[in-house]
Amino acid sequence: MPYPFVLTGGGSGGHVFPAVAVARVLRERGHRLLFIGTSQGMESRLVPEAGFDLEFIRIGALNRVGRRKQLRTASQLPLSIGAAWRLLRRFQARAVFSTGGYVAGPVMLAAVLAGIPIVVMEPNATPGFANRKIARRVYRALVGFEATCSWFPAGRSEVTGLPVRREFFESQPKRGEKFTLFLTGGSQGARRLNRASRESWPLFRENNSPIRILHQSGAAEHDSLAREFGSAGIEGEVVPFIRDMAATFQSADLVVSRSGAGTFSEIAASASASILVPLPFAADDHQRRNAEQLVEAGAARMVLDSEMDGERLFKEVEALRNHPDALAAMRERVRPFAKPGAAERAAAVLEEAARR
Repeated sequence: MPYPFVLTGGGSGGHVFPAVAVARVLRERGHRLLFIGTSQGMESRLVPEAGFDLEFIRIGALNRVGRRKQLRTASQLPLSIGAAWRLLRRFQARAVFSTGGYVAGPVMLAAVLAGIPIVVMEPNATPGFANRKIARRVYRALVGFEATCSWFPAGRSEVTGLPVRREFFESQPKRGEKFTLFLTGGSQGARRLNRASRESWPLFRENNSPIRILHQSGAAEHDSLAREFGSAGIEGEVVPFIRDMAATFQSADLVVSRSGAGTFSEIAASASASILVPLPFAADDHQRRNAEQLVEAGAARMVLDSEMDGERLFKEVEALRNHPDALAAMRERVRPFAKPGAAERAAAVLEEAARR
């Protein structure tokens, strides 16, 4: 029997892509779907591109922002909850699926008021602000780590991992071509990685390193970086955003990235060797906790944000480029962290919630 489901989560691609992965499974099973997001988040582009309906509410961030922004968001909250409640009632949602981001808060609160079951995706070692606040109200929490279950009521959580598009599991590490380094600060870019990348180009050139660099910079700094890279004398490309990330991971010998849950899961799913640079300002330092999971297993290297510059990037990359056995070991050790079937399991839990 087909059900109407509402999905919410946005701001960055890390919140949107997992929701889209689950939505694809639900669509294949014949269910009706509606996304709720904001016009400022990446969901405003990515969700329609994936072929799903999207409605907007107005809301800003509450956690880890300045007092003025907190007050502005607090003033918006009643109206945003009301708008979400009306959308849920009009769509006759049988369950809500949340992947986080500040838009998720009012949608989940509206679902509580409307008596609609909530399934949350919490892939980080420490739950985000909204999920901590709503923890006792969830129908089920789908988490990335066993330790995360302790934040939710007994019997209402399970370890599924983050839904990742099937293309990542189908990819194979490339063989035989020039060593390719892929740098990404996520869908919006990262200033620290952009700076380190720029500073490393002369070092790779002077060392005559046989390397190709592909850098996802985000839109804000793309133009200046692309101009400089054009005269850096290194093979590769600087792009603002990459849609086919699965193919990009497949083409890379080494990935340098932040360690948000989305990137963490894509690295594991594609069995990629990586150097992780956790965002130091991430809520509850969850990116460092994510990275430590892989480092302790010998599945990745970690460089703290404060220690990452062009020279450190050059040395780390060259050390691994000259030791292919170390790269191969990292790829093998990261595989157990992949969680195939997470999207299908999330869809099944939503169907269960709708039936009840």
